[in-house]
Amino acid sequence: MDSWIDELDRCVNTVERLKEFIRITPEEEKAITTLDTKWGTTPYFASLMDPDDSACPIRKQIIPSLLEKENHHGISNYLVWIENRATGELRPDSIARQYRDRIAFTVTDACAGYCRHCFRREIVVDRRLRLRLDIEEGLEWIRDHKEIRDVLVTGGDPFIFSDEKIEYIVCKLRDISHIELIRFGTRMPIILPQRITGGLKKVLKGFHRVPIWINIQCNHPKEITEMTAKAVYDLLCCGVNVGNQAVLLKGINDDVQTFRALHQKLLSIRIRPYYLFYCEPAPGIDHFRTPIEKGAELIRDAIRGHTSGLAQPMYVVSTNIGKIPLMPDYYISKKTDKEYELKNHDGQTIIIQNR
Repeated sequence: MDSWIDELDRCVNTVERLKEFIRITPEEEKAITTLDTKWGTTPYFASLMDPDDSACPIRKQIIPSLLEKENHHGISNYLVWIENRATGELRPDSIARQYRDRIAFTVTDACAGYCRHCFRREIVVDRRLRLRLDIEEGLEWIRDHKEIRDVLVTGGDPFIFSDEKIEYIVCKLRDISHIELIRFGTRMPIILPQRITGGLKKVLKGFHRVPIWINIQCNHPKEITEMTAKAVYDLLCCGVNVGNQAVLLKGINDDVQTFRALHQKLLSIRIRPYYLFYCEPAPGIDHFRTPIEKGAELIRDAIRGHTSGLAQPMYVVSTNIGKIPLMPDYYISKKTDKEYELKNHDGQTIIIQNR
């Protein structure tokens, strides 16, 4: 049996299994036993939890919290809104659309680890929204819509599928003449790096007209291990680029020290920071959201002038009309018709002429 399948078979999704890794607080145990949600993770990821600290960033992302019962700002039927599922356009449940030329192809509602901040929690965690995630229906729709050039294969986590099923999806998409790019959204290099097997690398590798890109989600430097570094290197050796889409999470990565360490450590294992997402207003995740300005402040205070520009992600909020950048112009302190005064990270200024 492949080690990654063995990890899934030994999933940590009961109080008894979790107690093998941490000392559970009464609040954590009450949330696990009373909230009607799906939860769990791999033994590998559970082993990264601090056994004594309930504020551990790994624990907070995976273990249910009673705070999930509070919902002051979350939008009801959020996934229907964010993925434009109530518009006049007829689409299979597997197709989410916010742009004219690219779509999210949702192929599964299963994951190796169930993140408490998941914006798709209505289908993945809470299971209150039932969707028919039929791959063949999705492929047929994509085939019929020639304006689609870019497909994001997502879930759940599509890398939970077998190598054969992933190869089938890749081959079918590549057979569609108007598809120019295939992207996968996965947390497997973080939650289950053992998934990057020789078989999967064989599916992904090679020069092709339609390249494959992978974006992962890593939110805290503690999630980055030697096993993750090796998994990422193996993907890169297949010719697959790997980017990171972090989510800004209160109490997890919203301080300067952690934020800088996260992005420096990502670069150290060859992952390019891509997006920093403002935590979306899905129901039950109010406790993870920061003030909206926080992400831009962290990029300014933790990244600019303090580490390589390669470490700077684009800070965005995801909406039903697409992703909108949230970076204010911190660096133009004054301007006239003739000149601009620019300020660097240390507060030093310089004048440049306006044309």
